[in-house]
Amino acid sequence: MKLDGILPFARKLIEKAVSNGDYVVDATLGNGHDTLFLAHLIGESGMVYGFDIQEEAVINTRKRVLAEQLSDRVTLFHKGHEHIFTSIPESHHGKIKAAIFNLGYLPGGDKTIVTTPATTISAIKQLLEIMAPEGIIVLVVYHGHQEGTVERDALLPFVKQLDQKDAHVLQYQFINQQNNPPFIIAIEKR
Repeated sequence: MKLDGILPFARKLIEKAVSNGDYVVDATLGNGHDTLFLAHLIGESGMVYGFDIQEEAVINTRKRVLAEQLSDRVTLFHKGHEHIFTSIPESHHGKIKAAIFNLGYLPGGDKTIVTTPATTISAIKQLLEIMAPEGIIVLVVYHGHQEGTVERDALLPFVKQLDQKDAHVLQYQFINQQNNPPFIIAIEKR
């Protein structure tokens, strides 16, 4: 297949925005895969700020980061992504180059603990305040479960109303597949 799958496309978008020494956000740690990806992209002088409300996600991510000896470039927060603005040092406001969200629930974890429209939209608003121009927010939207559908139905109208003078918004999805496959919303700050 010549078309990029959802997760490879998400990573390509991030790779285009991030360079060595940059500051980035993993807004939903999950099992730490995106944190490691980001930590390799930003190099020794950058910083990944990672957020998750589940202790299990923080523990899983910390183990991966330690195993790859990258803990000097990763700061983990056991709190929701709606606390991005107050958790990231003010000296890095205006310098965040990328953020990634994998919405829904922790793979292999408690499926009753999910991201919510209110916290996700709050985090997007905060990120748009503290991102650098041309910084990108990539949201992987998993809407194949009831709460995911609710979040999708709140996110799409929100991102569509963002002023084009402030941000470019892209939706990338396969539209002929069964079972509500995930899709991407990418927001580039202008």
